[in-house]
Amino acid sequence: MAANVFPFRDARAAPDPVLEAGPVAHGLLPVPLVLDNGSFQVRAGWACPGQDPGPEPRLQFRAVCARGRGGARGGSGPQVGNALGSLEPLRWMLRSPFDRNVPVNLELQELLLDYSFQHLGVSSQGCVDHPIVLTEAVCNPLYSRQMMSELLFECYGIPKVAYGIDSLFSFYHNKPKNSMCSGLIISSGYQCTHVLPILEGRLDAKNCKRINLGGSQAAGYLQRLLQLKYPGHLAAITLSRMEEILHEHSYIAEDYVEELHKWRCPDYYENNVHKMQLPFSSKLLGSTLTSEEKQERRQQQLRRLQELNARRREEKLQLDQERLDRLLYVQELLEDGQMDQFHKALIELNMDSPEELQSYIQKLSSAVEQAKQKILQAEVNLEVDVVDSKPETPDLEQLEPSLEDVESMNDFDPLFSEETPGVEKPVTTVQPVFNLAAYHQLFVGTERIRAPEIIFQPSLIGEEQAGIAETLQYILDRYPKDVQEMLVQNVFLTGGNTMYPGIKARMEKELLEMRPFQSSFQVQLASNPVLDAWYGARDWALDHLDDNEVWITRKEYEEKGGEYLKEHCASNICVPIRLPKQASRSSDAQASSKGSAAGGGGAGEQA
Repeated sequence: MAANVFPFRDARAAPDPVLEAGPVAHGLLPVPLVLDNGSFQVRAGWACPGQDPGPEPRLQFRAVCARGRGGARGGSGPQVGNALGSLEPLRWMLRSPFDRNVPVNLELQELLLDYSFQHLGVSSQGCVDHPIVLTEAVCNPLYSRQMMSELLFECYGIPKVAYGIDSLFSFYHNKPKNSMCSGLIISSGYQCTHVLPILEGRLDAKNCKRINLGGSQAAGYLQRLLQLKYPGHLAAITLSRMEEILHEHSYIAEDYVEELHKWRCPDYYENNVHKMQLPFSSKLLGSTLTSEEKQERRQQQLRRLQELNARRREEKLQLDQERLDRLLYVQELLEDGQMDQFHKALIELNMDSPEELQSYIQKLSSAVEQAKQKILQAEVNLEVDVVDSKPETPDLEQLEPSLEDVESMNDFDPLFSEETPGVEKPVTTVQPVFNLAAYHQLFVGTERIRAPEIIFQPSLIGEEQAGIAETLQYILDRYPKDVQEMLVQNVFLTGGNTMYPGIKARMEKELLEMRPFQSSFQVQLASNPVLDAWYGARDWALDHLDDNEVWITRKEYEEKGGEYLKEHCASNICVPIRLPKQASRSSDAQASSKGSAAGGGGAGEQA
């Protein structure tokens, strides 16, 4: 592979095997199930006690579903996650239970949970007899939590559940054990970016801010940029390939404007541009055909047209012969003197007199004879003119231009070779003039930094939102200076959209610009920004397995409703539903009763 030329992997997801639960799921206590329910990917696994709980979650799949039609992919049921294989052929059919990062579609969410429990090998019949640790969005709406609790308790019959925020679980996994840390969490995912202040180990929900930009918008922006740059490869520039470019070839510029000036230098561009090789066929139509092959192709086309015309003639001859036999039968009725049947037959044929019948018989007889002669002539002479069949087969008018086009294309060959009629151009002379591989390459230059830059500058895609730096400054300004100093000592980056090279240096530069002179700060990147949320939820489940103060049981769900939440170090803040007071209704009823009594008294006085 040439320098800076990278082929697209076009990775295809393999179907997940149905795992055996094994001894992991059976013990003195039911082992918790940990589900990181993300809008891009679902990660599920067991919170296994022991020295080696496993390097990764056992199940990772895209959080999308597609309802297959009958016979498609072996069945008509819905396909979920990795069972879909490649997403691009089904892109228009994909459905997600998420609106941004909040699950709102109960039916699709149930499909994701069914897929998770089935492939993890949950052995209990008719229910899921395991505690579940489930991630949810920051400041999750009560309706979404109520829907999720109803699904877990009513449909799956789980014993208890605990909800937590994915970025807080990641923070929990990376912080020192048994410490009450304060800091600022910057969590950038597939749909949203959040900035979360943490004070003494607890979320300050009132000062959380969200930016409605993430990896999905960056992939869409990169797709629009490259489609405008390469309109000839519009269909080949897919979202899946754009996500591959973002994950493997993009980076965050420490200084965006300065980096753009570097790209103006031809040497810098040549050394840093990534050429993405699209798949292509090495055979260019018409470029590798010799004159003999072209002549043979023309002969094949002529033979096919001759066969088609011959078949049409035979069909028309058969129809004419049948009609002629019918007319001769009617003429025999006249000769036999069966006048009633003859007149009925004339009416069916839409004719008025025997003379008209005789005229039709003569015309059809001559047409049948001519057709028979032409068929015999065509069998003898293989080079019959195709245009001769036009009077008999007017339906072939659509085929004539194709034959003329074939002849005209072949007529151009001698025109170009008049100067050297005896020398045939070799095929190899075409190759150096047009490099087919280079034509199917996407030169990804400044797009490598423009697409991920939108979380710092949303105005690049026309969004009227603040970037990460402005949002961070806005949150810090809401605290006293001593609290600000404490928060910036632990700026924590997590989420799949923070895996770009250079993002830590960029955040340090932004903090250096906004903080006072000679002040200190510290930026930390999660050890694994994608999976640390699952790892943190697993660690939390093992640490709080016997703590009933953090788990919501079925009894509490039935008493306090599905929106009920028990707070812990990685959870949202519990906000109870405020129902309208009944006193207002009673006061209105009293006022109406007084009004009706007064009206009745007035009516009595009038009477």
